[in-house]
Amino acid sequence: MSNGRLSLDELVDPTPGPGQLIAEVLACGICGSDIHTLDNTDEFASMSAAAAAITDFPTEVLDPAADVVMGHEFCARVTELGDDTGACAPGDVVVSMPIVLDATGVHPVGYSSVYPGGYSERIVLSEGLCVKVPNGLDPRHAALTEPMAVGLHAVEMSRITPRHDAVVLGAGPVGLAIVAALRLAGTETIIAADPSPRRRGLATVMGASHVVDPGEEPALDAWRRVAGRHDLVVFEAVGIPGMIDTATNAAPRGSQVVVAGVCMQQDSFHPMAAVLRELDYQFVFGYDPGQFGRTLRRISEGEIDVGPMITGSVPLSGVADAFEDLRDPERHAKVLVVP
Repeated sequence: MSNGRLSLDELVDPTPGPGQLIAEVLACGICGSDIHTLDNTDEFASMSAAAAAITDFPTEVLDPAADVVMGHEFCARVTELGDDTGACAPGDVVVSMPIVLDATGVHPVGYSSVYPGGYSERIVLSEGLCVKVPNGLDPRHAALTEPMAVGLHAVEMSRITPRHDAVVLGAGPVGLAIVAALRLAGTETIIAADPSPRRRGLATVMGASHVVDPGEEPALDAWRRVAGRHDLVVFEAVGIPGMIDTATNAAPRGSQVVVAGVCMQQDSFHPMAAVLRELDYQFVFGYDPGQFGRTLRRISEGEIDVGPMITGSVPLSGVADAFEDLRDPERHAKVLVVP
């Protein structure tokens, strides 16, 4: 990607530095954030700079004009080790948080002009951040560790307990990951709302107790019809302007609104509506290393079946077309790049 455009090119083979390794990509998921970044490159660059400003370590900022190999949901096989390594060996299949560390600081894999992301044949990884994939787990399923960890983080950052109900606005990959995490957390009433029949079907498979088309019945109205008695947590997983306002104006008094959707435009809502309802807002981003590791374990042990979410795969030459296909929720949920 460069200047908001995708292209296919050949790069010089990467070399590992101290504490790093080279791995061949086996599968890499296309994330909705990548599509948002392509459409809103300058806005993402501004957010990247703002995020770097509040970190404790020097962090690379996205340069919209630079060549960036995207892809941060990957599974790869180790092929070469750099100095000061030894925990991994060539042939190991690994996943990693999409970060590379070196003497200059922190580099976000998939949004870095220094280190290539997973839409490539080979990537550089920091060995200390790699987690070995258990034998027998399909690398395509392991590649979904990253997006599923986002859902686990959102749920664990919320105040939900088995006594709460949950409404999930949006059944794209993030919403589906939240549904799966809620199911494992013991939430009985999980209402997932999405205009797409295909995504509503996937939400049911991933653990939603009820699904609703918000064009026919608002999600919070469906909750009041189905349950409406317990305390409620609303998860916003759409990431477009107006969704926070929608949740604010519909949530019952004392609810929590967890914002997991990645909205790259300015947005607004009416504070008085939130004040009158005494709503609690929790904005969430990413996950921590423990949540990443637990998610891989849950997938490998069959607690989360990510297979139904994978609706297609493409070679490197098909990435641009896949980006366009993913704009239609009836065509795909998660497309994997298989170099």
